[in-house]
Amino acid sequence: MPYREEIPKDRGIDNSIKLLLEGYQYISNRREKFGRDIFETRVLGGQKAICIAGEEAVKTFYDTKKITRKGAAPKRIRQTLFGEQAIQTVDGEPHRHRKELFMSLMTKERLQDITELFGQQLEQEMAEWSKKRNVILYEEIVHILTKVACEWTGIQLADEDVPKRANELEGIFDSAGAIGVRHWKGRTARNIVENWLRRLIREVRNGEIIAPKDTPLYIMAWYQDKDGKLLNEQIVAVELLNILRPIVAISVYITFIALALHEHPQEKEKLQMGGEEYTDYFVQEVRRFYPFFPMLMAKVSEDFLWNGHDFRKGNLVLLDIYGTNHHPDLWEEPYRFIPERFKKREENFYDFIPQGGGDYYRGHRCPGEWMTIELMKVATQCLIHTIDYQVPKQNLTYSMIRFPSLPKSRFVISDIKVIK
Repeated sequence: MPYREEIPKDRGIDNSIKLLLEGYQYISNRREKFGRDIFETRVLGGQKAICIAGEEAVKTFYDTKKITRKGAAPKRIRQTLFGEQAIQTVDGEPHRHRKELFMSLMTKERLQDITELFGQQLEQEMAEWSKKRNVILYEEIVHILTKVACEWTGIQLADEDVPKRANELEGIFDSAGAIGVRHWKGRTARNIVENWLRRLIREVRNGEIIAPKDTPLYIMAWYQDKDGKLLNEQIVAVELLNILRPIVAISVYITFIALALHEHPQEKEKLQMGGEEYTDYFVQEVRRFYPFFPMLMAKVSEDFLWNGHDFRKGNLVLLDIYGTNHHPDLWEEPYRFIPERFKKREENFYDFIPQGGGDYYRGHRCPGEWMTIELMKVATQCLIHTIDYQVPKQNLTYSMIRFPSLPKSRFVISDIKVIK
C-alpha cells in the first residue's frame, strides 16, 4: 500500500485572520514549528487548505494534471488584481492558447524596445529630480513606468493623463492583499481602467485609432480564440491590463533595489566594478530576498498522494513563495543579502519562484519575468551611474503583513545630482 502519514494541522475553524496577521511568514512560521514542508489549515470561510513549500512542492503545484487554477482565486483578488476570466484563472487549452499570445509579445526585439524606452525616460526624469529638494522614489517610478507601459503597449497617453492612470494602475496592484479602503480603491480603479481599455479596443477595431502592428494593443485587439473568433472586448481589456499592471508593479522591486543599495553600501562598488554580470546577480538577489507576493493559491483537480498525504479533489493548495525563496534547504544563509549566490547557480524552474515556477510556455509562470529583470537592471545602473543622491532620515522599515510590502516612506532621496 502507498505510504501515508497524517500531516500537522493548524487548528482552528478558520485561520484567515492568522494569515492576515502573520502575512508573508504565516506558512513559514508553521513549517518551522511542525518541522515539515506541508501542513493543513482552514481559510476563506473554513475551506480546507494544504500549505506546501520547497522545490518538490513547486513541482507538484505546477503539475497541471493534479492542480488547477480554475475557481481557486478568491473573488476579492479577481475583482482587483487579476480580473475576471484572466489568464491566471484558467487552465488547459484556453490557458495554453492565451499564454501563446503573451509569450509572443516577449520577443528579444520587443524586450529591447521597452528596456531602451525605460532607460531614456528614467534618465530624462532623473535630470528633473536634480531640480527638486527631494523626491519619493516609488511614486516617481510608478509615473515613469505608467508612461513607458502605455507607450510600449501602443496606447497614446497624454502627459496630463499620466498621474490619473498611474494612480489607478498602482491602486490595482496595491490592493492585492488588502481589505477596507485599499481594496475598494483597487476595485474601483480596475472598473475605470477596464472601461477605458474596452473603449480603446473598440476604437482600434473600428479604425478610429491606429495602433502599431507590433504592439500589444493591436495584437490583442485582433487576436482570435481557438475557434477563430475575436476575443471578447472585456477579456481583451482584462488581459491588456494584465500587461500594464505588472509593468507598473515593477516599481515595488525598483524601490527595494534602492533600499538594498542603502542597506548594503558595499554593493555599489561591486556593481560599478562587476558590470552587467554582477548587476544580474544583484537584481536576482533583490527578487529573492525582499517580499513581493507571499503565496499562490490553486485547487486539487484530481485525488493524488504526495509526501505521505492524500490531496483530495477540491482542496485548496497554498504554495509558499516567500518561504521557498528563503528555504534553508535551497539557500545557504537565506536571510542574508548575498548576490554572489547566483554566480554558480544552475537554471532551475522550481527553487527560485518570485514570479511563479514551472515552464513559461506551458505553465503559469509569469510571462513578464524577463521584462522585470531587464527593467530592474536598467534602474540599478541608473541609480549607480546616472545620479548621486542622499538618503535622508526616514522610516525605511517594511511590513511583513502588507501585500505587496514597501518601505513605509516609499524611499525618499535628496540632494540629487546628475553625474556628468
